[in-house]
Amino acid sequence: MSGISEPYIIHYPWICALSDSTGSRVELIESFDCIGGAMWVKKHYVKSPLVTEVRTVGSMNRFLLCTGEVDLALEGSKFPAGISKVSIMGDEIAISYIGMGGGGVGATICRASAKGVIRSICEESGGGRVAGSTIVLPRMSRVLIGVDDTDTPEKGATWTLVHNIAKAVADEKSRYLSHTIVQLFPVPFRTKNCVGVVAEFASRDPDGLIERFSELLEKYSLSPETGMAVFTGFSPDRLLEFGWQTKKGQVNPDDARALAGDDLKILINGRGITGAIAAIPFYTRYEEGLELCGQT
Repeated sequence: MSGISEPYIIHYPWICALSDSTGSRVELIESFDCIGGAMWVKKHYVKSPLVTEVRTVGSMNRFLLCTGEVDLALEGSKFPAGISKVSIMGDEIAISYIGMGGGGVGATICRASAKGVIRSICEESGGGRVAGSTIVLPRMSRVLIGVDDTDTPEKGATWTLVHNIAKAVADEKSRYLSHTIVQLFPVPFRTKNCVGVVAEFASRDPDGLIERFSELLEKYSLSPETGMAVFTGFSPDRLLEFGWQTKKGQVNPDDARALAGDDLKILINGRGITGAIAAIPFYTRYEEGLELCGQT
């Protein structure tokens, strides 16, 4: 029987962080290997004044943070660990954690060894100690790529094509975070199910990512009506009203195209651009995205 090389360490697979353009809001995304530990973190970390929201998406805990520094009044069982500092320094984001006992182990070495961490400072942890760490991550941007109408009645499926392209274009500068299928109003000219798809990335190279994605979509799409739109920014909420309109009834593609701006670019401008843009604001909002609002 083989032994265990690190019996008291569970390594986070990867961690990344996004920020808004003002440097006041950060989304910290932690991929976890141990769901019990992740749910414990979710329960307690939200008590930090710097954490405005925590949600679990797949095997990720996603924290919405505000920048700043606080002293955490840690207390065993009640508030044993949390995030104490969030700062942005140029193209880097620093996150400081502190915890007691087992929470201190999670706050230090378990995160410091995660893929994506540029460097870290860790205190000795374990037993009954209170320990902390600071990890430094690349400052990344959110890139949301919406796609619709890539198939024909004979062949293809948009949701599979988008997922496979997203995996193919991801690299050390662009992490593929999520894939969301969005049910649209079943228009008469649909292939069958009438859905758009949005793929989410955290990227340090948005332009390169978008170019690679567009090239592969044009190569493998089967439809002359394909639409591809890209939102780059912290939140696409300005598109949410349009998204619901497209779920509730047929929308003119020109209304979709009119939404283009500094944060929203149209890359492939077929009739599917309506569903491509409509899907974007529903990223990771799976239940809302899948809601069927209208029928023919």
